Amino acid sequence: MNYVGLNDFEKFCIRTVTSALRKEGLESSNLIVGIDFTKSNEWTGKVSFNNRSLHALSDSPNPYQKALSIIGKTLAPFDEDGLIPCFGFGDATTHDQMVFSFHNDNSPCHGFEEVLDCYKNIIPNAQLSGPTSYGPVVEAAMDIVEKSGGQFHILLIVADGQVTRSSSVGDGELSVQEERTIKAIVDASAYPLSIILVGVGDGPWDDMKKFDDKIPARDFDNFQFVNFTEIMSKNIGVPEKEAAFALAALMEVPFQYKAVTEMGLIGHVTVKAKHIVPRPPPTRYTRPTRLTSVPSNTSSTSASDEHSQVCPICLTAGKDLAFGCGHMGMWIKIVQLPYMSPAYQKPNKAVYWVIGWQQVDSEMMSMLIRWK
Repeated sequence: MNYVGLNDFEKFCIRTVTSALRKEGLESSNLIVGIDFTKSNEWTGKVSFNNRSLHALSDSPNPYQKALSIIGKTLAPFDEDGLIPCFGFGDATTHDQMVFSFHNDNSPCHGFEEVLDCYKNIIPNAQLSGPTSYGPVVEAAMDIVEKSGGQFHILLIVADGQVTRSSSVGDGELSVQEERTIKAIVDASAYPLSIILVGVGDGPWDDMKKFDDKIPARDFDNFQFVNFTEIMSKNIGVPEKEAAFALAALMEVPFQYKAVTEMGLIGHVTVKAKHIVPRPPPTRYTRPTRLTSVPSNTSSTSASDEHSQVCPICLTAGKDLAFGCGHMGMWIKIVQLPYMSPAYQKPNKAVYWVIGWQQVDSEMMSMLIRWK
């Protein structure tokens, strides 16, 4: 590998990962990328990204671009053909049901340069939505592994939030999104597929760190979570942070490759994968004047009706069930906090925000969420 431009620590970390992979017999790897386009990206950069959307584009890279660049640099020695299937999920065209491809013809990107270029082109057109489920992108990855004839793949998911869990879901129960995500991860353990979830933004990530415990017995431990923000906030130099992140993200891959090899999964075809047909990348849209919500599952529902039917916080509960979903009732408590400005403590304000929620703009919504 060409180490030009890398410092000694970066070289050490990359060599550590690559030598461990080669020790287990892995000479080449295939990468699949999944990017989170859920609406929470608009406010989960409050602390870690100067109160900007995590997808904001500027002269300096955003957290998604940084994470992709670092992983791409590390995996370069193992990527022979440079073909990288890329998917987005959680936007207004896919929600928690499907994925979209970075190309209209569902072709893979040629190297990480094209991955990043396509990502930049998609951002202005993407309407962030939700809810969050990693099930669809894991299912799409299984389909790719199946079509490859059982070649070893690494699925890199970069996301800003935990799997959606409404407050109406009781202790010990799973949300619909959690159930689908867990089932997909369990099913994926029958494939030579390593799943790496990279968390960007402020989190919270407590549940994601424990998510592995919710997953029942698998054929092998195929899933790991890495907190990008936590590593990049350490008090060390930027090159050292990047190298440490690459090492943390890929350190389990050698063991996973060894496991799938010993299990005979390399070259094995299950014929059980879903035949996923990704949607095309989103096209330019006119931003709505009020908060965007998730549409119902009924395809005949009009866009205007869809926007008025769902809670704008959890993106799962119907608006007519707002008080039941736990998020709208939350606002009454928020406006009565003693340290808030008197202007926000007026009773008529509280009633207005609860009853007339659809007139609250995105800036106010973000402010309310931060006060939670």
